[in-house]
Amino acid sequence: MTPRALAGRVAWRRALAPLVAVSTWRRGVFLLLGGVLVLPYVLLAVAFAQVFTAPGVPWPLALVLLAVAVLIAGVPPLLDGSRALEIAAARALLGVDLPDPTPGHRADRETRLRAALWIVTHLAVGGLLVFALLSAVPMALAFIAQQFGIGVEALGEERFGPLDAEDTGWLTLTGVVLLAGLGYAVAGLGALAVSMAPVLLGPAQAERIAALEARAARLAERNQLARELHDSVGHALTVATLQAGAARAVLDSDPEFVRRALGAIEEAGRTAMDELDHVLGLLRERDGDRTGRAPQRTLADLDRLVADTRAAGLTVDARRAGDPATLPAAVSREGYRIVQEGLTNAARYGRGPVLLRLDVGPEALELELVNELVPAPRRPHHTGGGRGLDGMRERVLLLGGRLTAGADGDRWRIRARLPYREAP
Repeated sequence: MTPRALAGRVAWRRALAPLVAVSTWRRGVFLLLGGVLVLPYVLLAVAFAQVFTAPGVPWPLALVLLAVAVLIAGVPPLLDGSRALEIAAARALLGVDLPDPTPGHRADRETRLRAALWIVTHLAVGGLLVFALLSAVPMALAFIAQQFGIGVEALGEERFGPLDAEDTGWLTLTGVVLLAGLGYAVAGLGALAVSMAPVLLGPAQAERIAALEARAARLAERNQLARELHDSVGHALTVATLQAGAARAVLDSDPEFVRRALGAIEEAGRTAMDELDHVLGLLRERDGDRTGRAPQRTLADLDRLVADTRAAGLTVDARRAGDPATLPAAVSREGYRIVQEGLTNAARYGRGPVLLRLDVGPEALELELVNELVPAPRRPHHTGGGRGLDGMRERVLLLGGRLTAGADGDRWRIRARLPYREAP
């Protein structure tokens, strides 16, 4: 095949591509959907045309009925549900990536007007397309069929502009042109709909902001659940692992210690189950189910936390000033998690004794945990600031506080300040 012939073949393929593309057929279905939806409006218009042309009809009553009909017919394009349906149809049939309307956010006037313009245009174009299909397609098929001697009597002596039933070649060409033109019209109108859908159906600025806020809320909730799982279940697993290792070392020589270790592991498992039940309760609460919620731990449970840590073999010197019961619930919960994560890190990566200071002041809760560092081979995990320290920082930042964590000579020191009352 010569280059010229090959170029001509490629040009023909490009010219015919819009007629055979799957996207053109899908977009045609979308346009025809508008023609189906406009049918009630057409029937209503025909009915009122007959009313106004019929003799003896009282005009005042007819005008009142017309005003009511126009009002009712004008409401659907302005509804949020109509916009949502058009967005779903455009996404499925036009292939346009349009976001769903933000739940709980009412569309503003500009958004409603843009959507109404889209719906009216969709119905008008769809109605014209249906009319063209019902009129031009049968005529084009009749023109083409008579070339093969089919339906010649249907054309009879009719004239079609300069052509008559004897001009079979020209009539066939006219039928092919009509069908091809209708196909290109559908392809062009579909492409125009694809380009205009984001403009008329896309979210307004306020809706984009609402969607971003909802996404940020979802991410914050996911981070909260991740922190809860990391801090609570991680602490219980650390205690259980340390107890199991210590019990294995003295399995034959100290059965009493092994018994106590197994009891501590059992208690740690129960604690982990309670904490896991709390996190699952948070997930159920998102769907409106508040059953199965375990109470979340606060600094009122600090003695139990310290006892569990001591049972794991880590010496803890806890010193308190003030009454934690006077703290707001949020500060008490986050303070408990910070202490829990600090003790977990000390048990896993450091060595005792751990000095825990808790000071409940008139304006803020002050926390400090200090423990000795282990030699370098085990230090990087502790000093590198993994998920545990990141979770601490997030908790402190959410309450508008401050956190410092790092090596202080041969010691690891964590300081946190959680404000809960504005200074005068």
